[in-house]
Amino acid sequence: MPSLKDKEKNQEDMNKKQRHTLARIVIAIILTVALQFLNLGGWLMLSLYLMVYLIIGYDILIKAWRGILNGRVFDENFLMTVATMGAFALAIYEKSGDYLEAIAVMLFYQVGEFFQSYAVGKSRRNIAALMDIRPDYANIYENGGIVKVDPDDVETGSTIVVQPGEKIPIDGIVLSGESSLNTSALTGESLPREVAKGDEVISGSVNLSGVLEIRTTKEFGDSTVSKILELVEDSASRKSKSETFIAKFARIYTPAVCYGALALALLPPVFMMIFKGAPFDFSTFETWIYRALVFLVISCPCALVVSIPLSFFAGIGGASREGILVKGANILETLSKVKTVVFDKTGTLTRGVFEVNAFHDNDDKDLDERKAVILEYAAIAESPSSHPIAKSLLRAYGRKIDRSRLSDVKEYSGHGVTAVIDGRQVAAGNEKLMRRLGIEPCHCHSAGTIVHIAIDNKYAGHIVLGDVVKPTSAAAINDLHRSGVTETVMLTGDTAKVAEETAGKLGIDKVFSQLLPADKVKILEDILQEKRNCGKVAFAGDGINDAPVLTRADIGIAMGAIGSDAAIEAADVVLMDDDPLKIGKAIRISRKCLRIVWENIVMAIGIKGICLILSIFGIVNMWLAIFADVGVMILAVLNAIRAMYVKRI
Repeated sequence: MPSLKDKEKNQEDMNKKQRHTLARIVIAIILTVALQFLNLGGWLMLSLYLMVYLIIGYDILIKAWRGILNGRVFDENFLMTVATMGAFALAIYEKSGDYLEAIAVMLFYQVGEFFQSYAVGKSRRNIAALMDIRPDYANIYENGGIVKVDPDDVETGSTIVVQPGEKIPIDGIVLSGESSLNTSALTGESLPREVAKGDEVISGSVNLSGVLEIRTTKEFGDSTVSKILELVEDSASRKSKSETFIAKFARIYTPAVCYGALALALLPPVFMMIFKGAPFDFSTFETWIYRALVFLVISCPCALVVSIPLSFFAGIGGASREGILVKGANILETLSKVKTVVFDKTGTLTRGVFEVNAFHDNDDKDLDERKAVILEYAAIAESPSSHPIAKSLLRAYGRKIDRSRLSDVKEYSGHGVTAVIDGRQVAAGNEKLMRRLGIEPCHCHSAGTIVHIAIDNKYAGHIVLGDVVKPTSAAAINDLHRSGVTETVMLTGDTAKVAEETAGKLGIDKVFSQLLPADKVKILEDILQEKRNCGKVAFAGDGINDAPVLTRADIGIAMGAIGSDAAIEAADVVLMDDDPLKIGKAIRISRKCLRIVWENIVMAIGIKGICLILSIFGIVNMWLAIFADVGVMILAVLNAIRAMYVKRI
C-alpha cells in the first residue's frame, strides 16, 4: 500500500501538471487572439503561429513521436499531430495565411484533455476524501506520557489511547471510557455509535467525545481500515468486460480510421483523374486531403477511452461512500445482471443473537406468575457456560448472578446442565436431557431453540429462544423484488420449522433447511445450473463456513462489520454495516453505472459516426470536427461523473 507521503507527492505532481497545462492554454489563447489583430503576412506570421502551436502542442508531438518509435503509432496523439500538421501544410500551400484551424484543433484538444484530467482528479479526490480513513498515528503510553507512533509499529495486545476528534487506528476492545463513534466513512451510516468498556471498535471510526483506552486485537495491516483501503485501491486494476472491449476496440478502430482517412485523401482524386479527366496536380487532392484531416479529428476515440473507466471508477467510489465495497469494475458489471439472491440466515438476515421469545408449561399456557422463577433458575444453572444459549439466558435475566447460590454443576455435552440452586435440584437443557433424567418433557410447537426446565425432578416448563431477525431484512427482500430480482432463496442449518417461519416473515421465495456447509455449496451449484440462462446468482453470507459458497457464486456478498476475515476475502462485495438493505442498493448502483457506460458508448459512437459520414461529403468542417471530438469527450466525462452520486438512488 502506498504511504501517505507517496500519495501526497503523486497528488502534488498531478496538480503541478494541471497548473502547467492551464498556463499553456491561457498563453496560447492570448497569443492567438493577439495575432488576429496584427496585420502581418508571409513567413513572419507563419513563424508566430508555429510558436503558438508548439506552446500548446509540444507534449502531443513528443508523445506521437515516442509512439512511432515504440511501434504504437495509431493513437489520439498521432491523429492530432497528423491533422494539425496537415492543416498547416494546406494553409501554406494555399498561401491563405489561415493557420487558425490548426491552432484551434490543438488548443481545443488540450482544453478537453485538461477538463478530463481535472474531472478524473476531482473524482479521485472526492473518493479519497470519502475514504480518508487511514490514521496517521497511534497514541501509546511511554515514560509516563502519551507518544504518537506509526500504527504499523503497534503490536497486537497493546494499549492505545484515542482522544476526541482522532481516528481509531487499529481494531480492538475498549478497556476504559465511553464515547460516540462516527462510522460514516466505513458504513455510510450517519448516526453515531455509542461504545463503552468491553465493546469492539474498528479502525477508521472517528472518536467524537470521550477518551478511550483500547486493547488492540489485530496488527495494523490486518485491521479493518487497511483491508478497506486495499479493496478500494485493488478495485481499479480489475477491468470490466466493457473496459476490455473498448480497449480492444480502440486498438482496431484507430488504425482503421487512419487508413480510412488515407483512402479518403487518395481514392476520390485518383478516381476523378481516371474517369473524369481531372488534372494531375495538388488542386485535385486539396479538397479531399482537407476532408481526410477533418475525418481524423472526428475519429479520435478519447470520449470512449476516458469515460468508460471513469464511469466504473466513479461507481465504485459512490458505492464505497455508502458502505458498499466492490472489488472491481468487473464485479460491478456482473452485479448489474443479478436476478437471483441466495442468503445465509444466521448473521445475514438475523443478528445471530438468541432472545427469549416465550415461556410455557405442560399445558402450553403462558406462565406469567412462574416465568420469572423459571428464567432465574435457568440463567443461574447455565451461568458457568460460554455457550450462546447460556449468554442469551443471562442477558434475558438481566441481573448479576450470585454464585454462592449455585453448587454441584454438571454439564452434559449436547444436552444441557444440572445444578443445585438454593438447595433445589435444577436441570436445564433439551428433551434428551429431560428423558435422561427420567422426566417427560412437554413438546413445544413454537419455532426456535427450546430450553426445558425441571425443578426437584418435576417438569416446570420451557423457554423458547429465537434468533432475532434484523429490522431491515423484510424491507431488504421487498426492495430486491422491486429492483428486478426474480427469486430470493435462504439456506440455513436450522430446523425446517424455524427456517420456514423466518422465510415466511421475510417474504423469501424458497428455503432450504438443516444444511451443512457442504450442502450449501451443492444447493448453490444446483441453483447456478438452473439459472444459467436467467441472469447472475449472488450469495450473501457472513460466517467462515460461508466462504466456499461466497467463492462459488457469480457474486459473493459478505457482511463486513461482523463477518469473518475468510468470508470478506472470498467475497466480491463487502457490506460494511451488515445491513441486507444495502444489497438492493448495490445492484441499483451497478445498473446506474452500466446505464451511464452505455449512454456514453451510444453517444460517442453515434455522434462520431454521423459526423464521419458527413465529413466524407464535405458537410462537416474542422470546427464541427472539434466539437465531435472535444465536445463529445467533455459531455461523456460529465455524464460519467454522475455515477459517483448514489445517495438517493
